Amino acid sequence: MSYLPKLYKQFLEKYPEIARAYENLGNAVHQSGPLDEKTRALVKLGLATGAHLEGAVHSHVRKALDAGCTADEIRQVVLLALPTVGFPSTMAAMSWVADVLQKETKKKK
Repeated sequence: MSYLPKLYKQFLEKYPEIARAYENLGNAVHQSGPLDEKTRALVKLGLATGAHLEGAVHSHVRKALDAGCTADEIRQVVLLALPTVGFPSTMAAMSWVADVLQKETKKKK
């Protein structure tokens, strides 16, 4: 994954020990069970959607694409949130997904 937000890069530079510890925690939880990378990426996207975290949705869409998820799979994860988080939140998340998918489509052209 090549994209890192500017604020995250600044965090990495200012707090390298904390950043390493955070990355180690993330790696540990990802390796702690039987789910494959693609499934984990979709679960993380669902969590970000449910928590209404725009930056996290953007990040997890990119990670899901890197894990081999299709645009349709990504959109379905967000649609699955509809009965739980409601229409406005789901539409917001769909727009955040579209932000990333549009950028990725432009990169490939």
